[in-house]
Amino acid sequence: MIAPTKLSDFSPLYCDENGQGLVTQYDKNDVEYAGLVKFDFLGLRTLTIIDWALKMINPRLQKEGREPVDIMRINLEDPDAYNLLKQAETTAVFQLESRGMKDLIKRLQPDCFEDIIALVALFRPGPLQSGMVDNFINRKHGREEISYPDVQWQHEWLKPILEPTYGIILYQEQVMQIAQVLAGYTLGGADMLRRAMGKKKPEEMAKQRAGFEEGAVKLGVDGELAMKIFDLVEKFAGYGFNKSHSAAYALVSYQTLWLKRHYPAEFMAAVMSSDMQNTDKVVTFLEECRSMKLTVLPPDVNSGDYLFDVNDKGEIIYGLGAIKGVGEGPIEAIVNARKQGGPFRDLFDFCQRIDTKKVNKRCLEALIRSGAFDKLGPCPERRELNRNRATLDACMEEAVKAAEQSARSAASGLDDLFGGPAPAGDVNPYEKYIAAREWPDKERLRGEKETLGLYLTGHPIDEYEKEVRHFVRNRIADLQAGRESVNIAGLIVNMRVMRNKRGDKMGFLTLDDRSGRIEVSLFAEAFQRYESLLLKDTLVVVEGEVSVDDYSGANSGVLKANARRVLSLIEARSQYAAGLKIGMDSADCQRPFIGELENLFRNHQGEVPIAIHFEKNDAKGVIQLGEEWKIQPSDELIQLLRDRYGKERILLQYN
Repeated sequence: MIAPTKLSDFSPLYCDENGQGLVTQYDKNDVEYAGLVKFDFLGLRTLTIIDWALKMINPRLQKEGREPVDIMRINLEDPDAYNLLKQAETTAVFQLESRGMKDLIKRLQPDCFEDIIALVALFRPGPLQSGMVDNFINRKHGREEISYPDVQWQHEWLKPILEPTYGIILYQEQVMQIAQVLAGYTLGGADMLRRAMGKKKPEEMAKQRAGFEEGAVKLGVDGELAMKIFDLVEKFAGYGFNKSHSAAYALVSYQTLWLKRHYPAEFMAAVMSSDMQNTDKVVTFLEECRSMKLTVLPPDVNSGDYLFDVNDKGEIIYGLGAIKGVGEGPIEAIVNARKQGGPFRDLFDFCQRIDTKKVNKRCLEALIRSGAFDKLGPCPERRELNRNRATLDACMEEAVKAAEQSARSAASGLDDLFGGPAPAGDVNPYEKYIAAREWPDKERLRGEKETLGLYLTGHPIDEYEKEVRHFVRNRIADLQAGRESVNIAGLIVNMRVMRNKRGDKMGFLTLDDRSGRIEVSLFAEAFQRYESLLLKDTLVVVEGEVSVDDYSGANSGVLKANARRVLSLIEARSQYAAGLKIGMDSADCQRPFIGELENLFRNHQGEVPIAIHFEKNDAKGVIQLGEEWKIQPSDELIQLLRDRYGKERILLQYN
């Protein structure tokens, strides 16, 4: 009887750090040399994305009486999916979403599954630098003659092997097939040839050349032709990619592409859920949702779950897990309380029904600032969100105290006369808090950016929109290519810094004015001069030229700008404002207002003149202050003046 073979017969073993699985003490190469087979298992988050998407899609289809989606049986030649692919609308599509890959897609215009397999294999440094990619694209589009593999050196036996790749030796499997067909190699021998070509060992390659020629001649192939083809195979083998790997990745790529085309809301909800802890990624995906015309609802404690979801209207429900400062435990408590007792009526009701040890004050603050309580506040209308969130914030402390008191009383078996649940019906539990100081737009938006990573209910540029029109004529959405000089005002939402061949830094900004976005390039000299102004989430004015973005293609309509000059908002005001008007009435005149202004202006000297406009009864008058009173019109100074004299009485004037 033959004794069973054990792993320890081939390799010394030890346990992993948890004392569970066995681990070899040999490395990957020695393991194979010892006679074991090595497998690589890759964990792909994309498979989870597909699974989450299907778990949203199929219950809806079942309700509608339609067949569920079997992702392994979808049509691999769906024309709608390939139209989306040709347009390079591949953000969030597995393996096909990078900037360079989108460029390759636009050039290749893939229209079949074999092309997607090729995309995965081609988009690597070797093929991109060798010129192979250009040959592949030109052959596909008829700009270069297809040969198998070269115009001068080809053989008809190779056509079935190389036809799917337009005569280009792209895959390692093609190297092996050529050796088998043209030189009579066995499958094992062909694999040895593939390895030898990849490792480029001179001694081994000399043996392989001789064996290849001998085998080809035996099959009736001309020896010189065989050696020329061997040289071509050797050249491309160094760039060859494993087709079985590429095809598996291409299948997952196509599945995500197909889902994005046919079930966009569910797919994007799953994608955002998979990266919800990466705020920058969530922002990118939300921008993609907007470009896809998908509705993403704001966070809401009465409808949101931990992950992003999709409702019956096809709207994406914001995942509460994407709010910074709110963890999985608190969200689970919120969802369970909602399932048991129905929707929350208000913040007081919420605190009464939630364990405040799980949902603490920090968590409540994050929920309020993100807007997740907007529909539960006293004035949830969009135009009153500042007052709404200010009121919620003002009463949060007492709502928590009331809930804790109620919990203590319940634990001791006593009825609480004062700390019980907020009454239902027409009683407004927020009545005494509504007078809380209203949040300015900046504070509301800053809270959203801190908790969500983006501005949801507005944009910081809204506050300045009317003002910037005085020194910027065009919105980004209205720009046209070919204009010699334009002014653009926008918020810096992204910035990349690179170095040119001389090592000098260059900057690439993404400006957003809410009407659209544009990439602005600052080459070395301009970047060095204006680098101190280039801060994320800062409003700037850019002077420069606008042209078509070559990367996106001449017919894409996408524009870019080259900056000659960059101005901060203060510099733009100083350049374009005719003066600052300060309105005063008779009550102001009773005070030593000159001394007040002097204190306010002391640290803000600049170029903008000041005019005091008096009104007393029916009399009006204007005092133009002298040169020594000119100020630098910063937001800080203007806010100080508005707090002191009233918002409507402080006005920057433009010609």
